[in-house]
This record gives sequence, structure tokens and C-alpha cells, in this order.
Amino acid sequence: MSRIPVAVYAEDPVLKAGITYQLRPRPEVEVVRPDDERAVVSLVVVDQVDDATAQVLRRLRRSSTTRIGLVVGRFDQDALQTTIDCGVTAVIRRAEADQDRLVATVSALAKGEAVLPGDLLGKLLDHVGRLQRSVLDPNGPSLSTLTAREADMLRLVSEGFDTTEIASKMSFSERTVKNVLHEVTTRLQLRNRAHAVGYVMRHGLI
Repeated sequence: MSRIPVAVYAEDPVLKAGITYQLRPRPEVEVVRPDDERAVVSLVVVDQVDDATAQVLRRLRRSSTTRIGLVVGRFDQDALQTTIDCGVTAVIRRAEADQDRLVATVSALAKGEAVLPGDLLGKLLDHVGRLQRSVLDPNGPSLSTLTAREADMLRLVSEGFDTTEIASKMSFSERTVKNVLHEVTTRLQLRNRAHAVGYVMRHGLI
């Protein structure tokens, strides 16, 4: 199996060194320089999501084709929406970022999977749904936008389950899960699973 090239971005050299130290010995990944065009995954390591972090994330989204993951110390509800809007498809709290978790996240990103903190998304579902339904454009997305199967799959994605787990829970093949989620993102003209979750949450569809 070929190694996944991953670039680590951090203003704080201590944070960058810590994440790099954990990744470098693993045979699944190859740590490359931030300017290396081979990078498939970019990990941005920060204390919190602030304006400076958002600028870095937007710049990465504009200037590269890598999949973006965020390793963050403090992460609140406002930060979740910012990261989704900036094209982030994986979020790990720094306290949980041990070697295995980092490698699993990089691998998931390389496969096009989203890795988001299910507990935060779960807490946000009702709040965002109520908020968006109260201001939703009558001509905008409605509950009929999604089939029951699509809504159930996106709800599981929002709770942090990966393709294999969703397939097991819903008694479908992994291929079916991937096809259904791909069809949703394509039909709604969304970038990826994380964008789809953010979209349906904003519009109160799950």
C-alpha cells in the first residue's frame, strides 16, 4: 500500500512538531513540506478556530486540491460552521489526537470520508433545525429534498459514523452507502459529505 503524503500546517512550532513526531514513524503516511504538490491531505493544527485560522483554511481550499483536516484545542458550535464553510472535512480535538487517531483520520480523508465530532453535531441538530426552519425560504429546500434513506445516512454521518458503520447499521453494502451519499452531494451541488451535513443542518432537513 502506498503511503499517503500529508502536510502539516501550524503557526506554533511546538504544535507542528508534536503532530509531525506522531505521524512520521507510521508506514501509512509520509510527512511532506506544506509546499509539496504531492500532498493529498493537509492537517491544520491550532488552539482554536479564529479569524486567522479561517484565513489559512480558505487559502488552502483555494490554492490546493488536498483534503483538509483540523486538529484543534478548543472547538465550539460556532467553529463547526466556520470549518465546514472553509472546506474542512475532518476535525479532531487535540486532546484526542493520538497516533492511531491521526493516522485513521488521514486515511479517511484520503478516501474522501468526513471525520467530524459526533457529539457536537448531535447537539447542534435540533438547535440548527429549529433555527433554520423559522427563517427558511418557502421556495428553498424542504423535507422532500431528501429521501428517508438519504436523510438517515446523513444523520449517521453527522454522528461521526464512517461508511462501514453506516452500511452495518442500515443493512446496506458499503458501495450502496457511497453511491447514495455521492448522489446526494451531486444532486444538491455540494462539495463533499461534510458540506452535505452542513447544508441539511442549515436547512433543518435532518
